[in-house]
Amino acid sequence: MGANISAGLSETDPPMKPRLGDIPESCVALVLMYLDPPEICKLARLNRAFRGASSADFIWESKLPPNYLYIMEKVFDEETLMKFRKKDLYARLCRPIPFDNSTKELWLDKSSGEVSISISSKALRITGIDDRRYWNHISTEETRFQTVAYLQQIWWLEVDGEFEFQFPAGTYSIFFRLQLGRSSKRLGRRICNSEHVHGWNIKPVSFQLTTADGQHAVTQCYLDSPGNWVQYHAGDFVVRNSNALMKIKFSLTQIDCTHTKGGLCVDCVFIYPKVWGKS
Repeated sequence: MGANISAGLSETDPPMKPRLGDIPESCVALVLMYLDPPEICKLARLNRAFRGASSADFIWESKLPPNYLYIMEKVFDEETLMKFRKKDLYARLCRPIPFDNSTKELWLDKSSGEVSISISSKALRITGIDDRRYWNHISTEETRFQTVAYLQQIWWLEVDGEFEFQFPAGTYSIFFRLQLGRSSKRLGRRICNSEHVHGWNIKPVSFQLTTADGQHAVTQCYLDSPGNWVQYHAGDFVVRNSNALMKIKFSLTQIDCTHTKGGLCVDCVFIYPKVWGKS
């Protein structure tokens, strides 16, 4: 047996070069912690050591928002909370998760782990929403919430919302997703009915944003691009403390009663990290 070993490897043979698979899994994990999630997932396909290291809880906990425990309690029930490892939790949070009776959704950006939120029209206070002469909820495939609020005609337009949340520190932008005209499909093709669209070129619409800590923003613009969904920027706000609740209020108004306006679809309000929202 000894002779066979000595025959296969002599003292003059060069030492074997270390291979990628020889790196200890713990060392691989320390390196992966400094990479973005998509890079970690790519390297996990290299070999068994990288695959095992890529599942380490401390790696994915560093990618989650600092207040992820608050987020989990907000969007998951207690039974679901017990099932997730940190990697699985990150992957699940990167897909939109409904909460508050499915009137809101939350998700993380896959690369940065930053939080975004959408708030449906049903979670907003819309003046006259219960009067079918003015407003209707219509079904469409062009929203993540199944229905949008459709304005036929009104003199006084006012759409208000408020939201309280423990945001990770950073700057956030608020957008209203609106469309002039009512879109549908005919023979498999998208069409837009602009029958009720009027009054938006006379006076601008006003968007406002206020926060509980005194931040305030006002913007005005004319609604345009019939048949296209447009995200109108309402303003930005800054969160400095990830562990404190931030209450924000936002509105869309056109209350000049010298003319009527109509043909407007209100889908939702988006809250994005500022840089991501601009992109």
